[in-house]
Amino acid sequence: QVQLVESGGGLVQPGDSLRLSCAASGFTLRYYAITWFRQAPGKQREGVSCISSSDGSTYYVDSVKGRFTISRDNAKNTVYLQMNSLKPEDTAVYYCAAGPRQCTPNPNRYNYWGQGTQVTVSS
Repeated sequence: QVQLVESGGGLVQPGDSLRLSCAASGFTLRYYAITWFRQAPGKQREGVSCISSSDGSTYYVDSVKGRFTISRDNAKNTVYLQMNSLKPEDTAVYYCAAGPRQCTPNPNRYNYWGQGTQVTVSS
């Protein structure tokens, strides 16, 4: 059974850190580009960060550059999103998705999705 499972979300204060995990089963993550998307209430789903399959290139939306880091552990078949210096505007449900080998911000190109994990940044 093909499945992506996110974990690591929670309620934190501004300036805190969280590490999200995206664990795959039923397929091998390293053959896919993996993108973390997020969706806040009333807003469109936004691609936050991606790691490509072909060469491991990483991409970040401008609003998280320098604060978030995406990485992949092939042995654990898991992708991580390290989020530092969190801000209230980072509050959203975060989803990981597996898609074509090259990164794309188009969510329609992604084949597999996790169920999402809530991240809330509030004082």
